[in-house]
Amino acid sequence: MEKLGMNEIREKYLSFFESKGHLRLPSFSLVPKNDKSLLLINAGMAPLKPYFTGKEIPPRKRVTTCQKCIRTPDIERVGKTARHGTFFEMLGNFSFGDYFKKEAIPWAWEFVTKVLELPEDRLWVTIYENDDEAYDIWNKVVGLPPERIVRMGKEDNFWEIGTGPCGPCSEIYFDRGEEKGCGKPTCGVGCDCDRFIEFWNLVFTQFDKDSEGNYNSLPKPNIDTGMGLERMATIMQGVDSIFDVDVIRGITDYVGEMAGVKYGDDKKNDVSLRVITDHIRGVTFMISDGILPSNEGRGYVLRRILRRAARYGKLLGLDKPFLHNVVDVVVEHYSGAYPELIERKDYIKKVIKKEEERFKETIDQGLGILDEYINDLRSEGKTVLEGNKAFKLYDTYGFPIELTKEILNESGMTVDEVEYQKELEKQRLRARSSRKEDNALWEKDIYSTLKDIETKFVGYDSVKSDAKVLAIIKDNELVDSAEAGEEVNVILDMTPFYAESGGQVGDKGVIKNEDVFVNIKDCKKAGGNKFVHIGTVERGILSVGDTVEALIDEKNRLSTARNHTATHLLHSALRKFIGDHVHQAGSLVTPERLRFDFTHYQALTDEEIKTIENEVNEKIYENIDVSVDIMSHDEALKKGAMALFQEKYGDVVRVVNVSDYSKELCGGTHVDNTGNIGVFKIISESGVAAGIRRIEAVTGINAVKYMNEKEEIIANIGQILKVNEKDIVNRVTGMSQTIKDYEKQIEQLKSKIVSSTSERLINLAVDFNGVKFISAVLNDFDVDELKMMGDILKDKLKSAVLVFATIRNGKINFVGMATKDVVKFGINVGTIIKEVCQIAGGKGGGRPDMAQGVGNNLDKVNDALNASKMLVMEKLQIK
Repeated sequence: MEKLGMNEIREKYLSFFESKGHLRLPSFSLVPKNDKSLLLINAGMAPLKPYFTGKEIPPRKRVTTCQKCIRTPDIERVGKTARHGTFFEMLGNFSFGDYFKKEAIPWAWEFVTKVLELPEDRLWVTIYENDDEAYDIWNKVVGLPPERIVRMGKEDNFWEIGTGPCGPCSEIYFDRGEEKGCGKPTCGVGCDCDRFIEFWNLVFTQFDKDSEGNYNSLPKPNIDTGMGLERMATIMQGVDSIFDVDVIRGITDYVGEMAGVKYGDDKKNDVSLRVITDHIRGVTFMISDGILPSNEGRGYVLRRILRRAARYGKLLGLDKPFLHNVVDVVVEHYSGAYPELIERKDYIKKVIKKEEERFKETIDQGLGILDEYINDLRSEGKTVLEGNKAFKLYDTYGFPIELTKEILNESGMTVDEVEYQKELEKQRLRARSSRKEDNALWEKDIYSTLKDIETKFVGYDSVKSDAKVLAIIKDNELVDSAEAGEEVNVILDMTPFYAESGGQVGDKGVIKNEDVFVNIKDCKKAGGNKFVHIGTVERGILSVGDTVEALIDEKNRLSTARNHTATHLLHSALRKFIGDHVHQAGSLVTPERLRFDFTHYQALTDEEIKTIENEVNEKIYENIDVSVDIMSHDEALKKGAMALFQEKYGDVVRVVNVSDYSKELCGGTHVDNTGNIGVFKIISESGVAAGIRRIEAVTGINAVKYMNEKEEIIANIGQILKVNEKDIVNRVTGMSQTIKDYEKQIEQLKSKIVSSTSERLINLAVDFNGVKFISAVLNDFDVDELKMMGDILKDKLKSAVLVFATIRNGKINFVGMATKDVVKFGINVGTIIKEVCQIAGGKGGGRPDMAQGVGNNLDKVNDALNASKMLVMEKLQIK
């Protein structure tokens, strides 16, 4: 067999299945769309679930993809094994009720033996133990000898999740040779050793499991296959690890050059290189798909992976931000298959660099905490750090256990690794329990039972249409009719109502005839191409089979269209003046306003906002015609039309053009000419997540209303200040300066009071062998003033321990400080304040030289301060 590269294998696979009538779709975003069961796409079939369930109509019954995926359950094993990774690509061919086993199995065999030219005598397959149909195809049609067809049980060769579609599967294995085996007499397919490697799973979805546990045959079974690209490349290139295949090894070697180490020379360094190589690929693709670092959800997954890579870089001596530079190599190797990476490269690098800089600050904090732990161990005469503290360093500050051990070893100390592993396992169990297996993966709703019902949408050209009532749903049940006063969901055979999608809300209007009147307040899509009109029967009885007239609220539609076209103009203006990294990350288009979320790493300046607003208004005043073209998806992209991160597109798409200024794939409704928008006004710009900004704006009559309201507010302010509108700014500026002058005078007075009080406190200092100790309750000062006083006293006393308390808002605030020379004697005010706060019924802590905390029991303030004195005497061995 030829040693093919990853990019060659990918292309051969997709081209092969195109030759078998499959539609090649680009990889879907890593962000699942309308799927709450997943944080991230983790399998080739995951984004295609709506096609398997019938909720959406596939663009073709045969589809092939190479899907980028992220999986993190085994993240701790990444870098330590040859096969584990968080990012991978899954090749797949799929049939939605079209072909089945007699096509899927021979095609799989043809691809691996004729296209990839794998030696037939090294190929084995497994089948479900009762699947005689698959056995006969493998044996009689393909010609595979019986001894190389292995029957396995349900656990290995039957795919199901809860209830719903499921079925047997057949896996294809490659025998890497006896020398890769474990040597046991029982060694064979299914053995845990490295000899037999599974690379392709063919799933035959032929049953529908009901709640009673019955397996009912599906009238139209499906095919779902998955081949790991990296694993296939490992076989084709004759290497032992996914990190040794061409594309991935190129990244590994680059990181090694940066760190001044060579892959393969040192096992410890190799782990770090593998972690960084794997994680930077995942990070690059996640950010490219609009995910940004945050403290929850998929943003947290990204942050964890990114910081884990940075930590392992630190172990290689890469102390400065470096991951953003590795992006260049990732893009170089992957842009052939994922050209969007080139366009988004600079943005990806900026996001990563900013996160690396944030993490450096965090890990520096962790080093300070670890220093405290080491000082505490020394003062207590101990040499083993508790495992829970090592875990806190890992969980909160991003320290790998290896880094903690390394720093402890430098001080002649170790860590309780048994306890650390227990804490780690507790975290894993918490993570598992928080995301239990979603048995609703294939959950059915009332609309999925309406197999042969579809709605034809005519709303691009018409505001009304005659229609027939196909179905009525009331209280989530199908009914034959509904009376006045009842809330209903109505499906028609034809409608002008736009169903909510792409950020645009659904139309409002009425469904009526001479006998019935239904007020429609919303319209949504369900199960394929069914338009669900949501409303209330206000007169008469609506029945299935009725002929009605469907009319939308034209004024409402036009206001929505103004806002939708304005979002397209806004998108283009942002990319023109802010940068090509700007991409839509979400939107909402209603008749009243528009909301546009976009990728950007910092707030827009007032000048930028004004520039963008003026740009959009200029395009409105130019009266540019807005046109819509229908074309193939590929043709649209070639012509420069923008596609959105998370949208799914079929073979044929709508391209909304505003001359050469804006071209976007869009299914929404728009004005015919930009002049119809009237006016565009930005009302706010804000951040909604790390790296995601939001602009809210109004158009048309709503923009006029907004500006009228602003004028009224300005007039009211003028009346209050008793000045003309043109003099408001000068008056407010003068008032602001007066306030600043007063604040400055107050701060000067505070400083004098603090200085005077510090002189008084010096006279109260107790001398412990040259170390001055002062404790006091100072209720006239806040915490910042106590710290200021502490700095003054430390400077004057040279060698001192200070503990202050102030009672405010029903709580005691404690502040502890110590000079650096005293810390060397073993004094740790972080520990002292912690105990002091506990006595007063609260919590506290901090560094050896500065700490603070809170107490809740006001009666214990003096007891707490007396305790601080005893603790200092104990540390200084004062009797």
